[in-house]
Amino acid sequence: MNKNTVEEVISRFGSQQRVAELLGIWQTAVSGWVRRGAIPARRQEQLLTIAQREGVKLTPEDFFAVRPPQQGSEWLSTETGIQQTMHEGSNVIPMNSTANNDDAKPPSLGGKDLYEIGDIPPLGHVPKNMYAWAIRRERHGDPSTAMLQEVVPTPIPESDEVLVMVMAAGVNYNGVWASLGLPISPFDVHKAEYHIAGSDASGIVWAVGSRVKRWKVGDEVVIHCNQDDGDDEECNGGDPMNSPSQRIWGYETPDGSFAQFCAVQSRQLMPRPRHLTWEESGCYVLTHATAYRMLFGHSPHHLKPGNNVLVWGGAGGLGSMAIQIIAASGGNAIAVISEEDKRDFVESLGAKGVINRKDFDCWGQLPDVDDADGYRDYMKRVREFGKAIWAVTGKGNDVDIVFEHPGEATFPVSAFVVKRGGMVVICAGTTGYNLTLDARFMWMRQKRMQGSHFANLKQASMANDMVINRKVDPCMSEVFSWKDIPRAHEKMRKNEHKPGNMAVLVQAKRPGMRTLEEAQDS
Repeated sequence: MNKNTVEEVISRFGSQQRVAELLGIWQTAVSGWVRRGAIPARRQEQLLTIAQREGVKLTPEDFFAVRPPQQGSEWLSTETGIQQTMHEGSNVIPMNSTANNDDAKPPSLGGKDLYEIGDIPPLGHVPKNMYAWAIRRERHGDPSTAMLQEVVPTPIPESDEVLVMVMAAGVNYNGVWASLGLPISPFDVHKAEYHIAGSDASGIVWAVGSRVKRWKVGDEVVIHCNQDDGDDEECNGGDPMNSPSQRIWGYETPDGSFAQFCAVQSRQLMPRPRHLTWEESGCYVLTHATAYRMLFGHSPHHLKPGNNVLVWGGAGGLGSMAIQIIAASGGNAIAVISEEDKRDFVESLGAKGVINRKDFDCWGQLPDVDDADGYRDYMKRVREFGKAIWAVTGKGNDVDIVFEHPGEATFPVSAFVVKRGGMVVICAGTTGYNLTLDARFMWMRQKRMQGSHFANLKQASMANDMVINRKVDPCMSEVFSWKDIPRAHEKMRKNEHKPGNMAVLVQAKRPGMRTLEEAQDS
């Protein structure tokens, strides 16, 4: 089955909307079949039953019929071809394209329909199917049971998309949340049959859409996770992160990086730092670009040389990136840790000061301000924490920026310790979403509470340049094999992971590889 076949089947019923109505599903699910070039088996059976009832001519063979190519049509192929055609006007440009040659012949069939993990197809050959770690709605729960390896259709890139063969990927909470279905199920967002998590990746461009100009087959890339439709005012002159169509790839879309191939928008690609291994390249973009936007994306509170910044979770993926950015930019990072054995790690990244939060007892929601004794005792404990900051910055010198992501447990303290006119910038709520603060400190001292979400392409690229120029290290903590992807997410869910960013191998067979040739020869 391919995209052409799916469109032909749908046309028998009139339209995507009509098919969705007959099946009682969202139209976006039907659109997903076209994009993926496949109709789920149970939907095929339902359509055959409905066709008989509605008097529509449809047979089981129609799900596998392939139209002969029309003159001038393009084939999804490269050096060796692929065992399926694209419809006339296809969006995919093959290597050595013959699309403009009226006498052109389809490329000879070559390669296999499915490759085992770590087996590298000939450059540009796109197999019909691929392995992926899939989540399904009925399996929501712990990652160890929600994620199962499945064989699924290889995605076909649209005109502005590229197909990337994934060499390695990063592990973050998006995969944990998608597995649990909390705080919402990703299926309530994208309506797809299955969900492939993964919002970080390094890999090789394997096919490109007809409108893609900046990238070609064989390019080595890393992928950032912001997607948008590109057609509104924010995407054209504003900030794409404020676009109504903004979404996070691999969480709000069903087609992430825990698969042999992924189709992404071409504007998600950035050059891979060639001095890094595949796994190092695959684990840092989400946390690094998020941290970069938090520190440089909210004018006028840009990080400046000499600024003091309090970094919660300094040893984690976000914190380790933030500390390095601050140090490389001439600022002073004060890292908050939860265990003494993390002190050396954050100091090695450039933290000017380190505070162990377990030495203090001022965490959780703000107490009732009408409870005079309780509130007085709470503020006394908060001021003790503030004194620990002054031990680094100097007495009376509050921090210019607070780099927030724990949320509920720390936000009231963050709002208190940031300086007059300073900014608390928050990108997550790992301890809870119910944020509290004493508003008197906010308005009377004119403090800014700023939300921040991932990064746009320019910000992600500037962050990536810091890695390419070796100003920032990916801080890769652990590397997991393909089969251990669910286990890696279990470790993150239980907070048992090591400091830094976790990586998983996909098509790279072993750690330490830096080139496609190494992967092909292994």
